[in-house]
Amino acid sequence: MSLTRRVLVTGGAGFISSNFIRHLLWATPYEVVSIDALTYAGNLENLADVISHERLSFVHGDIRDPDLVRSLVAEVDVIVNAAAESHVEKSIAEGASEFVTTNVEGTQILLDAIRDTPVERFILISSSEVYGTALAAPMDEEHALNPRSPYAATKAGADRLAYSYFVTYGLPIVIVRPFNNYGPRQHPEKVIPRFVTQALSGEQLTIHGDGHASRDWLYVDDDAEAIEAIIEADVDDVAGEVLNVATGIDISVGEIADRVLETLGKPASLKVHVPERPGQVDRHIGSTEKARRLVGWSAHTSFDEGLARTVAWYRENETWWRALRAEPNVFSS
Repeated sequence: MSLTRRVLVTGGAGFISSNFIRHLLWATPYEVVSIDALTYAGNLENLADVISHERLSFVHGDIRDPDLVRSLVAEVDVIVNAAAESHVEKSIAEGASEFVTTNVEGTQILLDAIRDTPVERFILISSSEVYGTALAAPMDEEHALNPRSPYAATKAGADRLAYSYFVTYGLPIVIVRPFNNYGPRQHPEKVIPRFVTQALSGEQLTIHGDGHASRDWLYVDDDAEAIEAIIEADVDDVAGEVLNVATGIDISVGEIADRVLETLGKPASLKVHVPERPGQVDRHIGSTEKARRLVGWSAHTSFDEGLARTVAWYRENETWWRALRAEPNVFSS
């Protein structure tokens, strides 16, 4: 492992990326450069405990700025592109324009920058949402891409654009498809923190449809370890590859609500069902074989353990999530 390796993490004030940055600073000797436009999804408070770290440089900027991107890329060895508009409900209600420009065009600008200034590897954080509803269980990396929301379609676009730069230009591209992350510092628009904060507030837990839709729930620290393992792997083993980051276990949204209420000692009567969301994905469960084979990674945090840690964090950080819930245009997800 190089002591001088510098890692650029885009969208660094977001949920997955801020936890990943914290992991890199605590578990590796890497220097980290982060850029974030600080939209609704990027909260500088997510980095409050590490923002002054001697190995972290933070840039307030946009990956859609080609000159800024080129200047940053020229100074790093590895890029982890986690910058994205990621709110499914927003992409449905407000349209896909911002999602296209950030998720697809932003990725294209980064990819063109590394054509001019090569890096050791470029890791795109894609999404399991590109698969749509599972046609087979578990879904492996060869599963058809059938995105069911504008958000998911833009992630699929970035995913395949990155792959094309591997095929066409021979760039060291790795595509990572994480399944549903949860954990500390996740925006309360997402389902697990939404349920936790609703329950802590004594509010009803709103469940889309009958709650049967299931997901493969991945604790965010496990995801961070997976991305680190991909950075550590021999580049010849991972360049051009797609890797699921998953647990291989799915749990329904209805059961998640039950577990949250049970953990917090709240009555089941707080559950309420609302109309199904357009473009809903019925089931997501990921194959874990390829990540284990290529980079030696497997998730190790059980859902019960991860949920307990998550609930404890939201209990202890009420000011953080209440401020986000008070902002306008926070959609449920």
